[in-house]
Amino acid sequence: MAAQIAVLGDINQDFVMRAKRMPRPGETLVGSDFRLVPGGKCANQAVTAARLGADVTVIGRVGTDVFGAELLRKLEREGIDTTFVERDPDEATGTAFIALAPSGENSIIVCMGANGAISAEQADSAAGAIERADMLLLQLGAPLDAVLRAMEIADAAGTLVLFDPAPVHGDLTPMWRHVTIATPNETEAEAIVGAPVNDLAQAADAAAWLRARGVRIAAITLGAQGALVLDDDGARLARGYEVEVADTTAAGDAFAGALGVRLAEGAAVEEALAFANAAGAMAASRLGAQTSLPTRAEVEALMAEQRAEDRVVAVEG
Repeated sequence: MAAQIAVLGDINQDFVMRAKRMPRPGETLVGSDFRLVPGGKCANQAVTAARLGADVTVIGRVGTDVFGAELLRKLEREGIDTTFVERDPDEATGTAFIALAPSGENSIIVCMGANGAISAEQADSAAGAIERADMLLLQLGAPLDAVLRAMEIADAAGTLVLFDPAPVHGDLTPMWRHVTIATPNETEAEAIVGAPVNDLAQAADAAAWLRARGVRIAAITLGAQGALVLDDDGARLARGYEVEVADTTAAGDAFAGALGVRLAEGAAVEEALAFANAAGAMAASRLGAQTSLPTRAEVEALMAEQRAEDRVVAVEG
């Protein structure tokens, strides 16, 4: 039986363009390769989970504009249940403006739009879907009260909770005790714990900070290096996979979606992390958000091609 995944958060229309470098304040640069791409962390994670074989339900909000209608159609074409995606009569669909450097690194400005109107009451209206799920995926593309309420529903029902705390803002203190696995990157972890995360030792310290606040599994994502995980079995580094980077947009979402699916399927943490690293690498090798997200066959092919005995190694505390 397929894993049952619920995802609450943002659904965005991405405006993507390339530039030779990032502009300085007050500077205008000529860009190239402009594309309209479906995005939003919630939607990206949902599409990842669906392409990896899960049954997925999305809880979110879009405007009544043309972007909202098209984004919903694209989610539905992926086989995703959009019953709990509401159309907001007052707010426009969320948007993200993404500039890509030649290295594939990105700079992003997000306008929340209808995503900012997702409410705790909307989470309550989708309680049945959350309670039936094996795993609930959450980010911070929705108001904090809605995210917390969804966590509470999941926790009470025994649904696992994967929390990708981005973009970091507000007081997250009430959330940690409801989180099964947290997946911040180095920048997000630094903002959360208030200490630098520049090496494995500092990543392990950040993971320990999260564990001390109730998170069962803390996974600090480290880009091409992979991810450091800390749980009851200690700290380990799950090494990344080598690809030619085209665009890092949605690589973290591919990681979170893939990790959620494999854990929901009952995989061991190390196996799930290796799978998630491969999914993130595949996404980084392609342009765009949802256009870059891999299928299960593609992830498994990369894992087979770069099989390594030392994919997961212990990290000294």
